[in-house]
Amino acid sequence: MTLTPIPGSYAICQLAPDAPLPAWATRGALWSVTRSGTELSIVCDASGVPPAVRARAPWRALMIQGPLALDLTGVLASLASPLAAAGVALFAVSTYDTDYLLVPVADVERALVALRQAGHQIDEA
Repeated sequence: MTLTPIPGSYAICQLAPDAPLPAWATRGALWSVTRSGTELSIVCDASGVPPAVRARAPWRALMIQGPLALDLTGVLASLASPLAAAGVALFAVSTYDTDYLLVPVADVERALVALRQAGHQIDEA
């Protein structure tokens, strides 16, 4: 797999399941919203998150170059295993064409080393 770091600092936020989608949630190069019966989960640019919101930041995003076929198996496992072995937390976001990995900013270098050692390419361009 080839991964491309996405510029910016990201937050992973949690709101009540019936909360409206806030305007700050849709800013930045990457954002994702998932609503379930128990929460509204948001990945977004960290700079716009209000202080009162339950959030964890800063995270760095890595995009898996795609498109990836929806029936392709083992993609996340091939990335999650080396990160787990290196002690790096991971938050994954999937889209129709690809997946994004978010890793804590403090662990980015350790994550990139682990992914390279596992045979993945990092496109720093």
